[in-house]
Amino acid sequence: MGKRISIVGGGIGGLAAALACSRAGSTIRLFECSQQFTEVGAGIQMGPNVVRVLQGWGLSDALRDVAAFPEHLQVRSASSGAELGVLRLGATTVQRYGAPYATIHRADLHALLQTALKCSSEVELNLDSELVAFEQGDSGVKMQTASGQQVESDLLIGADGLWSRVRQQLLDDGVPVATGHLAYRAMVPQKVLPAKLRSQHITAWLGPSLHVVQYPVRGGDWLNVVAVVQGDMVGDIEYWDHAANVVKLRRSMAQTCAPLRELIHAIEHWRLWGLSIRPPARGANEFAGGRVALLGDAAHPMLPYLAQGAGMAIEDAQTLAQCLQDELLPVPDALIRYANARWQRNARVQARATRNGQIFHATGLIRWGRDAAMKLLGERLLDVPWLYRGPGLIS
Repeated sequence: MGKRISIVGGGIGGLAAALACSRAGSTIRLFECSQQFTEVGAGIQMGPNVVRVLQGWGLSDALRDVAAFPEHLQVRSASSGAELGVLRLGATTVQRYGAPYATIHRADLHALLQTALKCSSEVELNLDSELVAFEQGDSGVKMQTASGQQVESDLLIGADGLWSRVRQQLLDDGVPVATGHLAYRAMVPQKVLPAKLRSQHITAWLGPSLHVVQYPVRGGDWLNVVAVVQGDMVGDIEYWDHAANVVKLRRSMAQTCAPLRELIHAIEHWRLWGLSIRPPARGANEFAGGRVALLGDAAHPMLPYLAQGAGMAIEDAQTLAQCLQDELLPVPDALIRYANARWQRNARVQARATRNGQIFHATGLIRWGRDAAMKLLGERLLDVPWLYRGPGLIS
């Protein structure tokens, strides 16, 4: 007898939780507030720690059909264009960590998870279903949607993102805070770019006070580009897909090297995302309480400077499913086990991502030291064994 699980949020974290928990024998009802399942045009990097989880869910072939698998990650100076360091990926990553490093269009990963869920009779996907409130009892959780629907389950998972309503009711710990970093995002077919701007590997261009990351997606046919600059967001900070002023972006890149300026000028259409954040998790209580658990950005929002936001949500989903498999363990105890297994790893990733942002945007002597260290140590600085080896065993 599996558990009855309600999941709030139909993004990557919510779909991953639905897939992992249904594979573990639970019955899932997922509620998404939008009228359709969609993901905006943005890329995702997935380290071997994440790819291993997807492979374990039987998604190797589906992933191979839509992702790209770069052979190396290159770091360059945004000012001079000089190469600062290289991390070997491809076969090297497989040898070290048992799985490749992948880059993928966010919508393709979302669709891949959706397709896998449609094969399960134990999963019910509900659109246009916005959470209003929930109430916990000794034997279950009752949630109410904006349409008046009452749903009872054994537990509730909040996978509803950075501005999570589930978190707001469970923890009431305030709202995320703007970072002063603005992310301009674009995705273009490589065939429309000049040949010298096309690329099949990951490149990170570092500051001062800005950085740009580019990598292939959709089997290498498209190029994803994200340019992060410092500034104040105008408009609704909760919305992450604003129209962008390309003139402002190009002005911000005026002092960068010619190859980077050429890339920025070759792309006409950009979307803007103002980055907001919470402090790193401070304890297991921020991940679960009673019969309610938080997952992904609802539990541990992080800056994208370690490329692990979606990855941590997928790891969360796998760990949660494992913790719920023990039929003799009461639900609240299973969720405590999940929270204890996840909070410290996620807090470490959150802190490292924030630190990376400071390093990427460094100025003055710190920037000089960064570049010198990167040239000297290269791969040793870029590799992250504690992360890519994956989470430890659940105790």
